[in-house]
Amino acid sequence: MLTDTPGLHHVTGIVGDAQEAIDFYAGVLGLRVVAQTVNFEDLLQHHLYFGDASGTPGTVLTQFPDPHAEPGRVGAPQVASVGFAVPDTDDALEYWRTRLEDRGIAVDGPLNRFDERVLRFEDPVGTQLELVTDPSVDAITDDRAPSTALEPWIDGPVPSAHAIRGLHGVSALSVNPFSTAGTLETLGFERAAERDDRVRYRAGGDRAAVVDVLVRDAEFGREGPGTLHHVAVRVESEDDLYEWREPFDDRGYDVSRVTDRHFFHSLYVREPGGVLFELATETSGVAASGPDGGPGESLYLPDWFERDRELVESQLPELTVPTETESEELDQDR
Repeated sequence: MLTDTPGLHHVTGIVGDAQEAIDFYAGVLGLRVVAQTVNFEDLLQHHLYFGDASGTPGTVLTQFPDPHAEPGRVGAPQVASVGFAVPDTDDALEYWRTRLEDRGIAVDGPLNRFDERVLRFEDPVGTQLELVTDPSVDAITDDRAPSTALEPWIDGPVPSAHAIRGLHGVSALSVNPFSTAGTLETLGFERAAERDDRVRYRAGGDRAAVVDVLVRDAEFGREGPGTLHHVAVRVESEDDLYEWREPFDDRGYDVSRVTDRHFFHSLYVREPGGVLFELATETSGVAASGPDGGPGESLYLPDWFERDRELVESQLPELTVPTETESEELDQDR
């Protein structure tokens, strides 16, 4: 019996310079670097995981830095943008608008979308990002962890009252929106609303539950820095992945084998609309510590790559990752 997904697991994009990505996502957006590891398909390429304090599924954005790649182009079929959930308060949106504009980042909004308010902006390589008000997350008035929402990086550079709580959702450009909608419904998303060229699908979980299908003409995208590679949804177990694989394969979808990603197991599905979905198993978090420091503070390698550590470290740039004790030095407006 297939079990509906409760929502998103993570979103993965492509950036250029790894240090620039850390400076932006950790230093500006206040996401914690929870794992600094390598691309398991290319151990001489970094794979960076950003998220809440422990890298809880539903909070995680990962990035493949590729400094030598040609810039990407946002288009169909792709995940066009990713939204992060922030508290549903006027103070939070005003804080973020000021914070971003003070750093020379152009901000569009706040815009009204369904029952939300949205700020739109881009990272240094053009990845389309959003901050979305979410009434389901706690507004914190001091440095205590929220009682019902996921814990932000309490000691990070962004005050806890305004900090990102995790993923809100993604918007997808498809070459066949009806097929993409059918895939979402198969996974357990339900059509929740429609406005203009945006159709909202929502999973039944309590976090990171939104996928908007954009029904609009769009040029073809090109993979590269500034684009989002795929979106992953949560499933309970590895056994569930094998159960999901069969119906997708029977329908002729481009579906991978079940893959060990060390932090979780996953299955990749390229649906007829062209959008790449991953099904990834639930874990308590993907935070991982290398030989020095806490989670994300040094290079973490799974056991099967440890024998190559000397080679890997000689080929990859050394990265400076903000720690809890250093975070106040990064930002003077706490």
